[in-house]
Amino acid sequence: MKEFNITVTETSNPAILKFETNHMLTQGKNYEFKNIDEAKDSLLAQQLFYLPFIKTVYISGNFIGLERYDIVEWNDVKDEVAQQMVEYLNAGEPIINDTDTTKNIAATVYAEVTPNPSVMKFVCNRKIVAETFEFKNIDEAKESELAKKLFHFPYVKQVFFDENYVSITKYDVAEWEEINMELREFIRTYLSEGNEVVSKNAIAFNQTIEDSTTTVISELDDTSQQIVAILDEYVKPAVASDGGNILFQSYEEETKTVNVILQGACSGCPSSTFTLKNGIETMLKNMMGDKVNEVVALNG
Repeated sequence: MKEFNITVTETSNPAILKFETNHMLTQGKNYEFKNIDEAKDSLLAQQLFYLPFIKTVYISGNFIGLERYDIVEWNDVKDEVAQQMVEYLNAGEPIINDTDTTKNIAATVYAEVTPNPSVMKFVCNRKIVAETFEFKNIDEAKESELAKKLFHFPYVKQVFFDENYVSITKYDVAEWEEINMELREFIRTYLSEGNEVVSKNAIAFNQTIEDSTTTVISELDDTSQQIVAILDEYVKPAVASDGGNILFQSYEEETKTVNVILQGACSGCPSSTFTLKNGIETMLKNMMGDKVNEVVALNG
């Protein structure tokens, strides 16, 4: 029998906590219960509603999200709630009795412009992938049903997934004001139906690549490892907010050149050269001294 552990994670909403488990609770479906009557197909959710401060129960993937009423603070009760969940899960009790009447979590999606005029960022109200995925064409998207369906729109050129958003690169044949609503509604409907974004094969492949990359990074010289650390801490969060990603490729000691790969909205962005020269390059020069002379980017 699986042994469950729970990690409590805060969200951007102070009334909602995520109780993340070390095993999957649902497969490809998400559930939302607003009261004990709606929870008739989940004994776990029913038990949680016996707690007088529970307002809403979300069950999705490897976590249970709980929204509280204002009569308590999470710091006063979260440990007891987590313990109750652990005991329930380790007793082997059912989590969901799946029926047609069970509701999926309603997804909300909004569009956000990026510095790249060819790329729009579609942000979801919840996490959709655990890591980044980039697809440049429909052949590369064979392990992502959502990406494949997006490529059926004739104006979609590339698709990039990261945590809670989809970045879409379009061809010049269409303007965003003409296609924005159509894409946003398509993504919202797909997610609200609880469909899988990427397959387990894609996740496993990405993990293999990530493990390999980690091993390579650990074998890099000290200067390269410092550069990777700076990119991860200071640069990646900034480019992620713009719908993109940056990866370290190599460091040339003789020329003191740093080579990086740009993904998502950063790839092919007209302002990426300015960002590199006036942002990333300047930062690395300031933090690394005379070890860095230039940053060169390749589009992913």
